[in-house]
Amino acid sequence: MVSTTDTTHSGDHDADTQDHVASDHIDDHHHHEAPYGISRWLLTTNHKDIGTLYLWFAFIMFLVGGAMAMVIRAELFQPGLQIVEPNFFNQMTTVHGLIMVFGAVMPAFTGLANWMIPLMIGAPDMALPRMNNWSFWILPFAFLILLSSLFMEGGGPAFGWTFYAPLSTTYSSDSTALFVFSVHIMGISSIMGAINVIVTIFNMRAPGMTYMKMPLFVWTWLITAFLLIAVMPVLAAAVTMVLTDKFFGTSFFDAAGGGDPVLFQHIFWFFGHPEVYIMILPAFGIISQIVPTFSRKKLFGYASMVYATGAIALLSFIVWGHHMFTTGMPVEYEIFFMFATMLVSVPTGVKVFNWVATMWRGSISFEIPMMFAIAFIVLFTIGGLSGLMLAIVPADFQYHDTYFVVAHFHYVLVTGAIFSIMAAVYYWLPKWTGKMFDITLAKWHFWCSLVSVNVLFFPMHFVGLAGMPRRIPDYALQFADFNKWISVGGFAFGLSQLIFLALIIKACRHQGESVSSQVWDGAEGLEWEIPSPAPYHTFETPPIVR
Repeated sequence: MVSTTDTTHSGDHDADTQDHVASDHIDDHHHHEAPYGISRWLLTTNHKDIGTLYLWFAFIMFLVGGAMAMVIRAELFQPGLQIVEPNFFNQMTTVHGLIMVFGAVMPAFTGLANWMIPLMIGAPDMALPRMNNWSFWILPFAFLILLSSLFMEGGGPAFGWTFYAPLSTTYSSDSTALFVFSVHIMGISSIMGAINVIVTIFNMRAPGMTYMKMPLFVWTWLITAFLLIAVMPVLAAAVTMVLTDKFFGTSFFDAAGGGDPVLFQHIFWFFGHPEVYIMILPAFGIISQIVPTFSRKKLFGYASMVYATGAIALLSFIVWGHHMFTTGMPVEYEIFFMFATMLVSVPTGVKVFNWVATMWRGSISFEIPMMFAIAFIVLFTIGGLSGLMLAIVPADFQYHDTYFVVAHFHYVLVTGAIFSIMAAVYYWLPKWTGKMFDITLAKWHFWCSLVSVNVLFFPMHFVGLAGMPRRIPDYALQFADFNKWISVGGFAFGLSQLIFLALIIKACRHQGESVSSQVWDGAEGLEWEIPSPAPYHTFETPPIVR
């Protein structure tokens, strides 16, 4: 895509609208430069500031959730009960999952969307800047509420991040009310962020930026936003029914009162399966930006990538039952869900093929973002293949609720979603700060993470196939050796992220060599035409895309 920044006013209606939005926006601030002090961050309506807030919040939550994972791995370092009570162990597995999903991965992608989507489509800001501020600032309170539940009498939520009834109703502690409230707030934040993304992309693209010229990251986020709006209300319904079953005498999930505990699983996974695609589609977009840049080639099969993303999103609504093969579902439903799940691998395979085809005979250079992107492609594919294994009904009876499942979803969420977020940060950080980050630290971070993450998650396939159950604080002696290595890998991976923290703090202090507006040789798109660091206000006059 060749684009030029045209400073003449276009007669185009879109351009007038954008000028209007931009001028309103400047009136809000009364000046062009970034304001200073704490009120800048509390009151900001600037998409770059809000993106930064989301990214820092996500990173803090990543470290908090990681600390909980360290408690889990310390307990499982050897057999027997060593360090924590079983009930507290269950609280750790539950809150670790909730924080990583709703506090780390999703806000990180939202932060990247806030920062980059307006820059990529030539918009002056997000369409709904005040709502943007609110959708961020309710999040810290949601997680404060969730974390404070750990200090209540009876402890925090201890029923797994999937909070199956009756564990979350009949057998849970009173802190369940706090858990429900915090999930509601997270859901409200997600819906507002999604509405903002959709309205921005529909209404604020620069003149000439047609849908099929949009960068893939914008496309994947547009589709993700529709998924969020579709399934977040389902999660809200599920937690509300849990709340009323526990505190108000309803029997949605209680067989004694005419309800059905398996109904809970249907409702939860009808949200939960689209949710896991919400956590991976933006990653696909990021990889589709990075691979062409460092291959110095156009993305292979752009249109097929767009349609594949849409196909994955649609299929995500008809596969939820594969989480429930062992609930006594009728065999014809099991067959349906098995084949529907296998079908998801087709558009996903299209994506992997297209990334590899993009690299094929390109002049590849292995900068840090590209290293993370290639690691993503290989390791995410391993996670995808174990997912195909889990889709096979008779095999799943063996795999279900073992560490094989834990290995599967951590390959797609850690070496998938989180590696893509790291790739994105390394890719765009020089654009944000105007300085090149410390490449030596970045290489240390990459190699330490890559080696440790595989020591951490690969052996889980073996102990899982041998029958080690998930979410249990103790295990039989034959699993001891593998678990020792898994824990060593876990602590190494956790410590590796402190290198990342040091690198980011160093970058925020603007240490390092200044970079050009293009930053990376081979980078194309509107975001590489504005100066580095990105000015506080960009595209106040919309660019014309030719």
